[in-house]
Amino acid sequence: MNKAIFAACLMAGTLTACSMQQDVKPVNENDMNQELSLVTEWDKTFPLSDKVEHRKVTFHNRYGITLAADMYTPKNATGKLPALAVSGPFGAVKEQSSGLYAQHMAERGFLTIAFDPSFTGESGGEPRRMASPDINTEDFLAAVDFLSVQDNVDAERIGIIGICGFGGFSVNAAALDPRIKATVAMTMYDMSKVNVEGYFESENTPEQRIEKRRVLAAQRTADYKSGTYQRAGGVVDPLPEDAPYFVKDYYAYYKTPRGYHARSGNSNDGWNVIGTQSFLNQPLLAWAHEIETPVLLIHGERAHSRYFSEYAFEKMTGVHVENESKVVGNKEIMIIPGASHVDLYDDVAGVIPYDKITAFFTENLK
Repeated sequence: MNKAIFAACLMAGTLTACSMQQDVKPVNENDMNQELSLVTEWDKTFPLSDKVEHRKVTFHNRYGITLAADMYTPKNATGKLPALAVSGPFGAVKEQSSGLYAQHMAERGFLTIAFDPSFTGESGGEPRRMASPDINTEDFLAAVDFLSVQDNVDAERIGIIGICGFGGFSVNAAALDPRIKATVAMTMYDMSKVNVEGYFESENTPEQRIEKRRVLAAQRTADYKSGTYQRAGGVVDPLPEDAPYFVKDYYAYYKTPRGYHARSGNSNDGWNVIGTQSFLNQPLLAWAHEIETPVLLIHGERAHSRYFSEYAFEKMTGVHVENESKVVGNKEIMIIPGASHVDLYDDVAGVIPYDKITAFFTENLK
């Protein structure tokens, strides 16, 4: 291979695919979707709206993992629609918060999908209950792939909504993919930041991080010996009387009929202990300052996690904020007075600003 060909391959990011052979058989994209066993009955934590049509769909990401999603379409809709992909919270499934958001936004005129991330819910990927800053960001990009080729979707008007931990992935996806024309991150967690530093930088020393790596390495050995993956546990149950208020909020959602779901890791035995290992070395928001498209961060005033959205806003704009709503260029942070982290998961508190979200996407998906 001469230097010119080598350079061309390297620039294209396809060095391993380059050869002197010219007759390369194209990949049949239809072969990439695996067969998933999908539940046919309505098993959401919220009722089906009479204003939307619902159906199950599947699509694949670039790792060959097939993802399961619920598609919501406005009833009697015609023409090409603006579209949204929704996922989160971290450890939840599409039958919970993301599906509720997707249905509400479909009522407002958007074609939406709420998808289960790789390794969770009805989606594919083995072993179960793993996480990855790369793969879970890719899940959003794969959702955009899928939406882009639907006959009733305007490919130039696609946005995403990430909730809790998938708020961080949605911001990372916005930094990667200019097809995403607008992004909303609800009650956001930065999963890299919390794994590296602990809450409120409570574990933010080199010694503490080194110890975390040692513990995870030892767990990997133990898992390999046993042939199984140790689960970390979902939301604590039974709930200690002296639990922090936000743990009580999580319990009230994930462990009661309000939000419990049998496929949700947070409702049951949680992630694999080693599931979030790669977040220790891979910052999600490293390129947030280069996001050109509009981003709206929405957080509760009382949320223990509010500082993640404030951190993301500063990364994107260079402007420090603390418990205030602010607009800088096409980036905005909105603080909901009196709201907690979990208040933005469902409609119990009645504080999710659907009208604001609708106006944001209507303005920016055009």
